[in-house]
Amino acid sequence: MVVSACPARMRRWNWVRVALLVALLSALAVGGAPGTPKLSVTTVDQVQLVTSAWAGERLPDGRPRVPDDILRRMKNVSLEEAWAIIRNEGYRCQFEGGWQILHQDVPVVGRALTAQYMPARPDLKKLLDDTGKAEGRVGSSNSWPIDMLQKGDVYVADGMGKVVDGTLIGDNLGNSIFAKSGNGVIFDGSVRDIEGLGEIEGFNVFARGWDPSFIQDMMLTGINVPIRIGRAICLPGDVVLAKREGVIFIPAQLAEKVVKNAEAVMLRDRFGHQRLKEGKYTPGQIDGRWSEEIRKDFFQWLEQNKNDLPVPKEAIQEILDKRTW
Repeated sequence: MVVSACPARMRRWNWVRVALLVALLSALAVGGAPGTPKLSVTTVDQVQLVTSAWAGERLPDGRPRVPDDILRRMKNVSLEEAWAIIRNEGYRCQFEGGWQILHQDVPVVGRALTAQYMPARPDLKKLLDDTGKAEGRVGSSNSWPIDMLQKGDVYVADGMGKVVDGTLIGDNLGNSIFAKSGNGVIFDGSVRDIEGLGEIEGFNVFARGWDPSFIQDMMLTGINVPIRIGRAICLPGDVVLAKREGVIFIPAQLAEKVVKNAEAVMLRDRFGHQRLKEGKYTPGQIDGRWSEEIRKDFFQWLEQNKNDLPVPKEAIQEILDKRTW
């Protein structure tokens, strides 16, 4: 018998998923008033409900709007630092590895817009396609999440890990994604036309593979719903941090904490590395609990170098003001 590493969280996720699916099917079956069908796009109220831990500004679709400055600074955060911080907060199912990456050196950071795909069933697929078109949606359903993207978004899709006939985008849709979001994609599925995708400067793909086939026997069942990406869960508005080591989905309410803690560790490490190279301290002194002498040296070093460090001066000043080490 296989035992889940996150049974309680998965039970909660399954409950939310069932509730959303029931609400979707009820809306499709009843439709409120005739002629007003709704696709499986989670309503603003539902998005706010599943992301209720976030107390800040929100996007028009209800997703948490983590500030642009936090997203910009998140690019300097290592996956290990982010993982450790959110794990200490009890979030143990947020990382997934094992990706095929278009560009190893291009990180993807932004707010998640989620999409869920399932194996196609003709009767339900027709219903979903018809309701989407009745809402004015154009083209194949795998382009509908793209139409909703905003600057700073990352399109994150549960494509069931399907590679052959699971290609969610090619270079045409890739160009549209980058034009709308300025960002890349995270697909638990596959893509095609990687030569064309590779020519989009600044764009990156984290996927399960590449294949020349086109998408078949799949249907879009949800947008801005909680989704599973391998062993991780992603909620709409989570901050995506994707680097060559893998992808981590950071709960919006923890994004600022992750950035500030990671920046503090980065500064401490840079100081320690410099002093070790200079031979001023031993490894044991730097790796262990700092003495009062080292602490004073560190804060003096921050004062002297705050204009030349890869951390905003305001963040460095906050550390100097607190002097918690």
